Amino acid sequence: MVAAVVVAAPNLLSDGQRSKLPAWLAHSHVALGPDVQGGSHLLFQIERADIVKERLERTVADIRGKLRESNIRYTGLTGNDQDVTVKITDAGQVDAAINALSALTASRKSGWFGGSIQNLTLERGNVGQLTLRISKDSIDEGIAAAQAQSLEVVERRIAGLGIKDYSVRADGRDRIDVKALGSIDVERLKNILNEPAQLSVRMIDDSMSGQQALAGRWPATSEVLYSLDDPPVPYLVDRTDFITGKNLVDVQAVVDAQTKAVAISYKLDSEGAERLAQKTRQNIGRHLAILFDDQVMAAPMINAPIVDGMGTVPVSFSEDGAHDLALMLRAGALPATLTTVEERTVSTALGAESKRAGLVAGFVAAVLVIGLMFAFYRKLGIITGISLVLSLVLILAVLSAIGATLTLPGIAGIVLIIGMAVDANVLVYERIREEAKAGHSFADAIDNGFSRAFLTILDANVTIIIAAVILYYLGSDTVRGFAVTLAAGILTTVFTTFTLTRWIVVTWLHRKHPRHLPRDVQTGIFDRANIRFMGIRRYTFTVSAALSILAMVGFATVGANLGVDFAGGSHVEVKAKQGSADPNDIRARLSDLNIGDIEARRLADASTALVRIQAQGGGENAEQSAMTLLRDELADDYEIRSVEVVGPAVSGELTRAATLGLLGSLAVILLYIWLRFEWQFAIGAIIATLHDIILTLGLFVLTGMEFNLTSVAAILTIVGYSLNDTVVVYDRMRENLKRYRKMPLPILIDASINQTLSRTVLTAATTLLALLALCLFGGEVIRPFAFVMLFGVAVGTFSSIYIAAPVLIAFKLRPDAVDSDQNKKVAEPGTNSGNPAV
Repeated sequence: MVAAVVVAAPNLLSDGQRSKLPAWLAHSHVALGPDVQGGSHLLFQIERADIVKERLERTVADIRGKLRESNIRYTGLTGNDQDVTVKITDAGQVDAAINALSALTASRKSGWFGGSIQNLTLERGNVGQLTLRISKDSIDEGIAAAQAQSLEVVERRIAGLGIKDYSVRADGRDRIDVKALGSIDVERLKNILNEPAQLSVRMIDDSMSGQQALAGRWPATSEVLYSLDDPPVPYLVDRTDFITGKNLVDVQAVVDAQTKAVAISYKLDSEGAERLAQKTRQNIGRHLAILFDDQVMAAPMINAPIVDGMGTVPVSFSEDGAHDLALMLRAGALPATLTTVEERTVSTALGAESKRAGLVAGFVAAVLVIGLMFAFYRKLGIITGISLVLSLVLILAVLSAIGATLTLPGIAGIVLIIGMAVDANVLVYERIREEAKAGHSFADAIDNGFSRAFLTILDANVTIIIAAVILYYLGSDTVRGFAVTLAAGILTTVFTTFTLTRWIVVTWLHRKHPRHLPRDVQTGIFDRANIRFMGIRRYTFTVSAALSILAMVGFATVGANLGVDFAGGSHVEVKAKQGSADPNDIRARLSDLNIGDIEARRLADASTALVRIQAQGGGENAEQSAMTLLRDELADDYEIRSVEVVGPAVSGELTRAATLGLLGSLAVILLYIWLRFEWQFAIGAIIATLHDIILTLGLFVLTGMEFNLTSVAAILTIVGYSLNDTVVVYDRMRENLKRYRKMPLPILIDASINQTLSRTVLTAATTLLALLALCLFGGEVIRPFAFVMLFGVAVGTFSSIYIAAPVLIAFKLRPDAVDSDQNKKVAEPGTNSGNPAV
């Protein structure tokens, strides 16, 4: 624990104070996610079309060069998508042409394992026609190279904006994940990162104007490009670059102090300076074409040779636009456009509110849970409180050591752990009580209590760990934060129970030498419980089945209100700069923008409102365009507090991941319980779990709450919790099955449930208290999660008794063990001493 305190301590220090610590300790702290401290999480996708276009143009140029080099006449050299066609004029030269192009179609080795890639395949057609197709492997290789290059460029651009706290990493094969923390202009950031910023300098073709070229035919050595003006102006431009962005040494934005005219100053390397000097000497009186992403940024006239490779170019940008342009050119060009496919932005004000609300909820939850444990266990409750506090320190140490990012769902996970952490202590304490009542000395009761509770605690918590692992691989950073804190919390609390709690109890035993359990322990009130749970199983099972059918029908017909995670679109929280938010006004103003259906509703704080924009259906860029329109329309009257924009590609992936996650968790848990128990137990656990999932989905249909990734996290956590409770009851049933081989199964099940009733009630109570604190004090963002968890814990506790247990009877767990005489009478009396009574 001393080591845990040392590792966790840097979280209480400022950045300046941490910098004075040893290097191994200075980095030991939990990073706060964008939703806690404010910032943006952006996911960019490399445009495959740009890579295909670049490969196509290069392939056309390579084919032209090879055929000219071999003096082979050709015509109709054109490219379309991934195919290039060319017709050899002389049919007798077709074989020679194929031979000349063989270097382009040859396979080459790639990768560590000796794999081969063929960039082009060649097909021979009729009348000298050749078709060369760019392979998928070649395109994939180009995307991988573009991703590696883009990572470096993106980092330089973000650093150039002055953002201090950020991260850039590859995501999958064609995406780049960017986090920028603090107060940032996210629209400016996206604009700077989206642009390839490929600069080139060519000559204007003076043989005709751009308008004349569009009206007729222009030379094959030129092409028509448009300016950045509004409306754009066409220019006829040579196809050959003689300077590119790679020749730039320095670029700066320049603003004339008097005229406020904006220009870009540049300095070229020696190669670029020499080329510019040569071109300007030969073409005085003509115009240069300075291109930015294949658009004419400027077309200055050459009045004199430019021999020093330095100068300024007037641009029609604002001062900020010129600075951004200079920044992009200094950072280097991207090999392809980066399209924003997902955006999650939180203002620093909302982040601070969410963090404060999470801390308050955690404090309230800890006070309530420790208070309840003290009320029932007195001295042992105080030990539990100490163990809980040190468990939280240990959780913080683990998260710090692994460099975890604490998100808002992660804070919710810690609050949830406060409620669930006492479960292991309750199981141990109740085992100690049973051992003491069975006649063992108090010392032996403590030793046996910890030993006999170990496997039960292990089995019960493995299910939650499985759910956390599945959650981690669902793909969202916020949900991953919850999964990490949940898993760390479960592992550390179990560890603390069998190390720290046991040490404190043993130390107390050795110093005070108590001969019996403290008399002020209050859980004895459950000893007299002899509830006939199975007596009403047919009624509860029927009601549960009816509710489940209604929930499934509702889900199939009405459906859940899918959030942007699964349906795509935008989800925005706004706050009125003055007075109250007006949902009707917001809807009316946004409806005029032609961006589809608009939903707006006021939150508990009258000055804030939630706005939902439907998926646009026009691809990834359409979602961002709609969000830009919303910002522009509401910016004067509202502060944008949080933004979630999910494009169709990401929403589809998240839907698949969530579905597979739920099915995968059920399959793994089924397998685990099947291995640890008889098959009937596994079937019962899965039926009870399905019951909980179906009713929770019915809650979403009934209330109309948004169903998003956080909802999936809640459902998987409910699955883990429900099975945790079910496994504890099953474990006691398994013990009693071995002990009372002829006892009627319904009576044995009732006895097992009654024996574990104190644990069921206390664990459910502490978990519900923690969730209630989270629901009341955790803030608007996390309240839906807490509400669903409240419902799920209640349903999960019910299903452990009235669904999982009756299934065992239905599947005849022990059909040959029921003796007709035993149906009337069970010889062994005593409900909680290990000898159940009728």
